[in-house]
Amino acid sequence: MAISNSSPYIPNTSDEKIAMLKTIGVNAADELFKDIPAGFGNDLSSLPSGLSEIELYREMQILSERNMNQSQLASFLGGGAYRHFIPSVVRHVTGIGELATAYTPYQPEVSQGTLQITYEFQSLVSQLMEMDVSNAGMYDGATSTAEAALMACRIKGRNSICVLDTVSPTQLEVIRTYTEPQGLTVYTTDHKDPRIGQDTACLIIQHPNFYGYLEQMEDLKAITQQNDVLMIVSTDPIFLGMFKSPGTLGADIAVAEGQPLGISLSYGGPYVGLFTCKTEFLRQMPGRIVGKTVDTTGKEGYVLTLQTREQHIRREKATSNICTSEALICTAIVAYLACIGKNGLKHIAESTYHKAHYTASLISEIPGYSLPTNELFFREFVVECPVNPKTIKATLLNKGILAGIDVSDRFNNGLMISVTEMNTKEEIERLAKELSKIKP
Repeated sequence: MAISNSSPYIPNTSDEKIAMLKTIGVNAADELFKDIPAGFGNDLSSLPSGLSEIELYREMQILSERNMNQSQLASFLGGGAYRHFIPSVVRHVTGIGELATAYTPYQPEVSQGTLQITYEFQSLVSQLMEMDVSNAGMYDGATSTAEAALMACRIKGRNSICVLDTVSPTQLEVIRTYTEPQGLTVYTTDHKDPRIGQDTACLIIQHPNFYGYLEQMEDLKAITQQNDVLMIVSTDPIFLGMFKSPGTLGADIAVAEGQPLGISLSYGGPYVGLFTCKTEFLRQMPGRIVGKTVDTTGKEGYVLTLQTREQHIRREKATSNICTSEALICTAIVAYLACIGKNGLKHIAESTYHKAHYTASLISEIPGYSLPTNELFFREFVVECPVNPKTIKATLLNKGILAGIDVSDRFNNGLMISVTEMNTKEEIERLAKELSKIKP
């Protein structure tokens, strides 16, 4: 970490501190901590003396060097957040002032840049999913799925939500959090033999599923039609570079986590949820929609449209209460997709797919390790290990490898491994080599 003046350093003088204390009605800073019991840090005299700006930067530099950064680790983590290459143009575009706003663009006359980029985002997402319409983004992929469930219940006038048992546990928790307080019932069903109960509005499918495998979508579509329920598909946008889209598969509502499309991992956020549906359900779609129009002089312009769906107009009757603008993250996705193009997305998907299968082939040849299923997978797959995955993860971390996610709750000593185009051949072979050293 180089010493720089990029961040402000604003110390307070003794006179300023006295003035602030006087303003709030106390005589000394110690009085601010008088309610803290003795022995719990209320003795300010034990605190070290303050540092100068240059000393503080040096202290922070020493602390930062204790961290193990991403470039030092071979990462095979996944489970919903993925490390993909982000072209430098993405950061440049998101830094353009005309496209950056922290607030919802309710005033179109001063928000044309933000509105236009969001309109382009909607257009690209609709094309990617091959669905009729897209909104301006949700909080993240999990909340998109939950909002889709609520939307299905409104459309069908029913109170139950069916979820395949291969949907992400995190997504399932968010679905329950969103729906159960509203008196709706959420239940899971076997992905190989789905049973849909009465009063069910929708079937939620993750494709590829949480464990990385592809579902039998044609069979699932037939089941939704037989039971007169909506088919909600939660997908992976990179996956769509080489596999059939939700629209092609007959989804009524299709959602995804947009993070793989040019958004850094950032410890889990901020991300953006993609949300699309068929035109016939447009009025029940949550979130915001940007429309393209012309002004009185015939000049093109962009506005928020169909706003009777939003909480600032309909209040408790609104279809959602999304209150945060996702426009900056949407801008990054637009820049990413415009940069890599259709062929680039296909190349990234194919590279991810082939590297994942190469990794699986190497590991499956190691005595004691096996693939529990021969189902087709995209980026992630499960390995059954000869020892507890916790042991494996701890051992490999000491070797500079983030080995994966423990899924022993579903598979015997199951370790879920994720591979992207960012993983080199050397990293993959090193993973296999280190796994081969771990004996029961």
